[in-house]
Amino acid sequence: MRILIVGGTSFVGRAIAWSAVNAGHEVTVFNRGQTPNDLPDQVTRLVGDRDSNLAALAGTSFDVTVDAIAYRPHGVAALRDALGDRGGHHIQISSVSAYEDPTEEGATEDTAHLHPEATFDATTPVTGETYGPLKAACERAAREHFGERLTIVRPTYVIGSYDATLRFPYWTQRLQRGGDVAVPGPRGNAFQFIDARDLGDFVMTLAANATTGAFHVANPFPAVRFIEALEQISGQISPQGTNLVEVPYEQIARHHLDGRFPLWSGAKNEPALAVDPARAVAAGLRCRPLSDSVDDVIAWWGDRDGPSWWLTREQEAMLVHTGPPRGPSRGPGPGR
Repeated sequence: MRILIVGGTSFVGRAIAWSAVNAGHEVTVFNRGQTPNDLPDQVTRLVGDRDSNLAALAGTSFDVTVDAIAYRPHGVAALRDALGDRGGHHIQISSVSAYEDPTEEGATEDTAHLHPEATFDATTPVTGETYGPLKAACERAAREHFGERLTIVRPTYVIGSYDATLRFPYWTQRLQRGGDVAVPGPRGNAFQFIDARDLGDFVMTLAANATTGAFHVANPFPAVRFIEALEQISGQISPQGTNLVEVPYEQIARHHLDGRFPLWSGAKNEPALAVDPARAVAAGLRCRPLSDSVDDVIAWWGDRDGPSWWLTREQEAMLVHTGPPRGPSRGPGPGR
């Protein structure tokens, strides 16, 4: 098949592009040409800007279009205007963040509800507050413009190598170092994830089968608890004597360190991180073990220094030394 990927070079888009290449498809990526990438030479590269210059798409046609970077509804409309009916089956990568938080865990695509309609323009910034409502608005725009040709993919947290967000690498690097590891509470917070490679392969399965509809892409179900996932990773990669120290939310907030713990949902459990992926599994979603994702990230990131927003050793020591009693040691071995 001839597949266009809007994006295609950074993290999720890259993973989808590689899945398409590995499946033997004829792959084209459209982006600004600014992100270094390792895509093979047979991938066609079109350079432009979905907000201002889609001229490179003139005269092209595809069997499937995968929009991996739909962040504002006007961009969805612009893509439809540029391609007309030449884009074929349209697959849009959304997020479980498009939902208002469900009232309980186990929500399906039919029981969860998108954020209410809101008005956005081309200059609306993508922030922690606007991201979810913007994704919901993009879904509505896609339904308007692509109709019965549309597939919506809603992943939870995506993990794996080439992670531009650098969220998961924080935990692999920190747990490899060992010692007293600050882990944010409360203990009951749900956590789901998906390896970028599994997401990419699932998108290609949907494309190959011309499957339409909306799908949760999340693993595992029932959801694991965030601290349990870290315990599992620690059991895989931490040195003997590592201690996972649960730090209450109130203590983290008191020191204004809320943003230093990536992938953590915060003070309360978020049922949107415990959605039911049964429809996706029935459509062909397959998920590799968490340990494989950990190995992949370690091989890619190694022990490089992290960004400035990662928790510093001094900040962590302050939290640990004034926190609750230490948890049990986590030595090397299989995860729980």
